[in-house]
Amino acid sequence: MDMLFQALASASRRQILDIVRDKPGCSVMDVCRHFDVSRIAVMKHINVLEKADLLISEKQGRTRRLYFNAVPIQMIHERWTTEYSALWAGRLTEFKRRVESRQP
Repeated sequence: MDMLFQALASASRRQILDIVRDKPGCSVMDVCRHFDVSRIAVMKHINVLEKADLLISEKQGRTRRLYFNAVPIQMIHERWTTEYSALWAGRLTEFKRRVESRQP
């Protein structure tokens, strides 16, 4: 999970994920067009995202096609929100019950 949070910590990498999410199968060059940095700099970001399993790349001839993998983000969501959602839902239900029992 550390690699995942590290990958998501960069605004440029989050922008790359947004681009790939909106255009599945886009090429690395398609992504590069959105940035004012070198192709090598964008590739470094893409490599970090691939290591965190957020991007999946597929070679088609000389072109690398990129796909967004939402599974790691879903795992974070489930780990952090499901537990806390149940806790707070229970507390809010108890609060509601107490408030309603005091009304005439």
